[in-house]
Amino acid sequence: MALDKESGERLQKVLAQAGVASRRRAEQLILEGRVTVNGAKIRVLGHKVEIHDHIEVDGNSVERSEELHYYLLNKPVSVITSAHDPQGRPTVINLMKEVPVRVYPVGRLDYDTSGALVLTNDGELAHRLMHPSYGVEKTYRVWVKGPISINALENLRQGVVLEDGNTAPAKVERVSGVSKRRDDKSIGNGLEILEVTIHEGRNRQIRRMFAAVGYPVLKLDRISFGSLSQGNTLRPGAYRALTQEEIEKLRSRVGL
Repeated sequence: MALDKESGERLQKVLAQAGVASRRRAEQLILEGRVTVNGAKIRVLGHKVEIHDHIEVDGNSVERSEELHYYLLNKPVSVITSAHDPQGRPTVINLMKEVPVRVYPVGRLDYDTSGALVLTNDGELAHRLMHPSYGVEKTYRVWVKGPISINALENLRQGVVLEDGNTAPAKVERVSGVSKRRDDKSIGNGLEILEVTIHEGRNRQIRRMFAAVGYPVLKLDRISFGSLSQGNTLRPGAYRALTQEEIEKLRSRVGL
């Protein structure tokens, strides 16, 4: 097989469309020599492949799908945002067994965080949705032991100093004042609920922001991702396919 063929699709694009990785990560896999086409190791980013070519990554065959799938999952707590967990804990992929193709989570939600999670085999869209340069907003509902001070709210809105640098300003609104109801026995009463919108995606960012201003998060739920909102339509662990309008909005938001 000639390595300079002019027809076909670029290898990194095919890997991204197959849901193997984002296009940027696919390029890294190629440069690392982990991708073969018809048995030949490829290290050239411009290499193109045809529909009949056999592609492997780390010795595993890549199933090429021309059909792209998009889902919104209401991730429960105690579920890992991963395809596999060495400790044997349930993963979001376990919840998606009925999906006809393999899909991958867009970003992560912590083990102890619930809420809206997008899964797709559209690698290019996933890459852009996660990349900070596109500034896709995520909104969280946050439970803390109240009342939270005005000073803490202003610090969150202006940006908080964390060990990996200052956060960007966040949108923070009170949803309810301090409640004496014991709505959730696991976190008790005297709670205040806030909604926080950020466009960054650092590890455990919301929890670290609130800890930095003196109000550890007791419960955290992501209620929207970009233009998508889980609303009250999905019970924990349930998912649905995105509508064509929702897909187009997401793609348009990141320039696709």
